[in-house]
Amino acid sequence: MKALPARLLVVTERSATDDPEIAARQLLETLDRLLAAGIRWVWFRERDLEPDARLVLGRRVAERVRVHRGTLTVGGDAALAAALEAQGVHLPGGSTPSDFARARGLLPNGLVGVSAHSVPEVEAAARAGVDYATVSPIFPSASKPGYGPALGVAALTRAAASGLPVIALGGITTERAPGCHTAGAAGVAVMGPLMRGSNRVEQARIFLDIASGTPDRP
Repeated sequence: MKALPARLLVVTERSATDDPEIAARQLLETLDRLLAAGIRWVWFRERDLEPDARLVLGRRVAERVRVHRGTLTVGGDAALAAALEAQGVHLPGGSTPSDFARARGLLPNGLVGVSAHSVPEVEAAARAGVDYATVSPIFPSASKPGYGPALGVAALTRAAASGLPVIALGGITTERAPGCHTAGAAGVAVMGPLMRGSNRVEQARIFLDIASGTPDRP
């Protein structure tokens, strides 16, 4: 089991626009600002894109993360992660031990994470030997509406008892993040406030302060 690169994982999301070039440009501009603010772990999702378009955008994302000596995790595609020379892959819920083994083969030195939506799923992931699991949705979330009711922070405590590092995902805000860490989460994953918020850079700095254990900014 590898150590996590950071306690804050930023999940990418393109803006809702019919122009793919504008959406890509806005995403890259947002990442530039977040990386400059200190973000060092990025989960490149964008799984709705066609493979060629995702590869092109992924290369641009990877370049930016690399410049800041950050860690790039690619959602759902270990082969793409290897092609981008990413440092990790995040597999979807329901992945099998053979999926994990294939990911390990493609990224022998990389992080392998998986999505989980219940404590038993986290326990199964721990037995399979992955490096971490996101647990979601912890709170009601507009970004993850199809995964059942919110699990609450108590689920993080139960999931962490498996021995696997767990990352809280779903409805995470600067007000809720401290409670997730207190409950046993090794980190938090954030999309909406940092991808869509009007004050993304300031929000990023607050999340980073919380992750470092210094939530009160001067």
